[in-house]
Amino acid sequence: MSFALGLGLTNECNLSCPHCYRAPERLERLELGEVRRVCEAVPLRSVNLGTGENGLHPGLRSVLGYLRDRSIPTSISSNGLTIELLSDEELRALREVEVSIDFPDEERQDEWRGRGSFGTALAALERVRRLGIDASIVAVMMRANHDRLAPIAHLAARYGATLRVNVYVPVRTAVYAPTYAEHWAAWRMLLAETSLVACTEPILGVVLGRPVSTGCGRSTLRVTPAGRVLPCVYWPEAGAAIDVLETQGARILEHPAFRDSHQIPRACTGCNFVDACRGGCASRRLLAGRLDQPDEYCPVARGDHLQLPCTLAPPRQPLKSSSACTTILTGTRTTPATH
Repeated sequence: MSFALGLGLTNECNLSCPHCYRAPERLERLELGEVRRVCEAVPLRSVNLGTGENGLHPGLRSVLGYLRDRSIPTSISSNGLTIELLSDEELRALREVEVSIDFPDEERQDEWRGRGSFGTALAALERVRRLGIDASIVAVMMRANHDRLAPIAHLAARYGATLRVNVYVPVRTAVYAPTYAEHWAAWRMLLAETSLVACTEPILGVVLGRPVSTGCGRSTLRVTPAGRVLPCVYWPEAGAAIDVLETQGARILEHPAFRDSHQIPRACTGCNFVDACRGGCASRRLLAGRLDQPDEYCPVARGDHLQLPCTLAPPRQPLKSSSACTTILTGTRTTPATH
């Protein structure tokens, strides 16, 4: 078994986005030695560098060199600043680059993320396109943008990029979480104008008739800038220390934090889709104090029979398609799916 690893090298960032889940009140960084220990503890199929803005970590180049020397397929998530700071050679060593954009226009993006952030993000996308590196825009589905995601997909297409969508998880506040109606309206609008590349969002996968084969804490690991090993980047409990990962290796899945993330709500045990969905997002359920209840966005638990448009993109395997609870789309439509 191999894992998709998310590494949070730092919680530093040059922006202060309202919906961010990082803990900005204290400085946290992983050092190269810790990265080595993590990467040598378990077999890896990919690494993503995320959480904070990686370019602010003074040891980023050493970490990138180590991952390159290990031939570990690596992607990096950035608001654009890190892409500015890295050389062409360093960028070409990456398998994929993700740029964070949550609104398709400069005025709203800069209002939300900070003045100049839209231009920085687009400049990063243009540079990555020029270098021939696979790219995506990563957006968080929130109340504030749930009806603006399709234009972001079309913006991504202009730069030869895909759109990757994560549904907001209320780590610090629930104020930005889409309602049930907004959540499904957002997917309906987005899927009507895009083609689906990959979906590991368990409830969406059920509705689309495309069961999910990955899952938080089953084929993914997250290591925070504080050196904690979690089943999911949003997991609100302490998780395990790196030395536990070193000792247990792939048996880290037996750690209590990982076992808790595998918990299937009692109400879901008789559901026809339980093997694929497993109760939906465990982090969202735990944060709401309802780990033993179905995911709040589950239509089956509400007796809803949803039908969504779904057009499949030509087969491809982006690195993040092996991550949990994410959806990747293109801003161009191809062959309609049957489901």
